[in-house]
Amino acid sequence: MRLNDSLLGAILLGFAGWVWWLTSFFPAFPGQDYGPNLFPRILAAGIGLCAATLLLRGLRARGKLLTLEAWTREPSRLLSFLLLPGAVVFYIVASDRLGFIPTAFLILLSLFLWFRARVVVALPVAAGMTLLVHWFFAGLMRVPLPRGLMDSLL
Repeated sequence: MRLNDSLLGAILLGFAGWVWWLTSFFPAFPGQDYGPNLFPRILAAGIGLCAATLLLRGLRARGKLLTLEAWTREPSRLLSFLLLPGAVVFYIVASDRLGFIPTAFLILLSLFLWFRARVVVALPVAAGMTLLVHWFFAGLMRVPLPRGLMDSLL
């Protein structure tokens, strides 16, 4: 599946505008020239510039807006493509109830097995990566990750 650059540029330009608008609701820090909206706005401006470039390049090319490749007609490949956003949706829905560790482990193990990794490799890699990501974000970065079922253990 291929999107024309003008369509992708328009989507990204809308996203950049949305981020810029959302940052207008961030509170200002008294006595400072900049606040918490500075970094997201810098990112939004960069995305907006790249999106405008894509939009202009796509309009000049005048091709089809959407071209479906052969793989989109193969159900297993289409399912493989949809599993990644499906994993994100599953994390959003299940992580508060299950917790980060079980949810991330289930997602990684399922994806490894779907993409034909051997079970003897998939189990320790899924467990190790889950613990490594948890340690990095919860331990080093102090990001509060959902505890869910693991609340009494953590």
